[in-house]
Amino acid sequence: MSDGLTSILVEVLTGALIDARHNARLAGRSLGLVDEDRVVRDAARMFFDDPQYAADSALELDLTKRAIDVVLGCGPLQVLLDDPDITDIHARGSRPVWVKHRDGRREQRAPLVDSDEELIELVRTLATRSRHGERRFDASSAECNLCLPDGSRLFAVMDVSVEPSLVVRKHQFQLATVEQLVSGGLMSMDVARFLRAAVLARRNIVVVGGTGSGKTTLLRALINEIPKHERIITIEDAYELGIDRFVDLHPDQEALQTRGANVEGRGAIDLASLTRMALRMDPDRVIVGEVRGAEAFPMVLAMSQGNNGSMCTLHADSTRSAFSKLAAYVSMADTGLPIDIVNVLIANAVHVVVHVEICDGVRRVSSVREVVDADGPRVVSNELFARVEETALEGDDRTEARAQFPMTTQLAHMLARHGYERALVWS
Repeated sequence: MSDGLTSILVEVLTGALIDARHNARLAGRSLGLVDEDRVVRDAARMFFDDPQYAADSALELDLTKRAIDVVLGCGPLQVLLDDPDITDIHARGSRPVWVKHRDGRREQRAPLVDSDEELIELVRTLATRSRHGERRFDASSAECNLCLPDGSRLFAVMDVSVEPSLVVRKHQFQLATVEQLVSGGLMSMDVARFLRAAVLARRNIVVVGGTGSGKTTLLRALINEIPKHERIITIEDAYELGIDRFVDLHPDQEALQTRGANVEGRGAIDLASLTRMALRMDPDRVIVGEVRGAEAFPMVLAMSQGNNGSMCTLHADSTRSAFSKLAAYVSMADTGLPIDIVNVLIANAVHVVVHVEICDGVRRVSSVREVVDADGPRVVSNELFARVEETALEGDDRTEARAQFPMTTQLAHMLARHGYERALVWS
């Protein structure tokens, strides 16, 4: 009974929304999210005022929410998206859904759909609703990467997998400051003070780590330490950093996103192209959400020719391995440069590398490394902070990254001008 009533209500709300959008276009304006929500809620109230569809208040609220989730939200995904304790959602065909909680627990939930076709249709519906450009999802475009209305990232595949599947990564936009990350145990106050001073000193920073380790969360917090008068250009596959949510902190910012090819196979814009575009947009800082290919070369050039203070993330299992990973990505640009020249470029471009990982279900900064120089096939660096595995005294948390080795005099002087001082330096 309730499913049938929900279907009828969805049709009514959809019709009301279509009419409202049509009337708005005739009037030369467009409906915002608040306007659309008001339209469908008014239509729902009128629907239940009809004695034929009258229901008790609890059922009315439940049916209205379910219908609005379908019409304006993310359908069966919306319930999981609304749960603040869930960080990741994994769905495969009509099988039960796996969700990951903030404390690292995994739990199985009811299936989102009844068939593979329904899951494909759900992704297509979400892709067509994207306010940042429609994304295709079919046999010729077997992957779909998009940003959901709440800022979560959805990635889906079909045809190349046994069953269509989707993965949703929910972002914690409320964790937007370094102080909040310190309170949450991501890093010590000493590391936080160091990173804040490095941002203010316009040091180029690379944040590395594994999947789900907190790279984007840390990068977002570091971006929010940038002075508000500076112009920021962000480059992403799908909008995840969400700095437009902090317009009071970044009044002058532009967010760029990659674009897939159209049905004729034309019009694709990749990260490398966006990086070149960003350099023509008069940026004070260029932020690349995630480097994983040929875009590394123009980014490294940008960092080494005056755009200091730029940042990016990278998949790597340590601060040391970040250099070889970055060199491999630069080589994907077919530059023909020998490895020693590539390492010189990296050493001149990157100043600080930060590694984050998950330790016992808690995200933590495990290493901070200063880049010193290049020596042939390797980049010379100095690990300033590291997590030391040793027996701790009671109340002494050794899982935090702590100061290990001295920094160069040059870096020490730069950071001192922005409020961070440490006694140990070397020249």
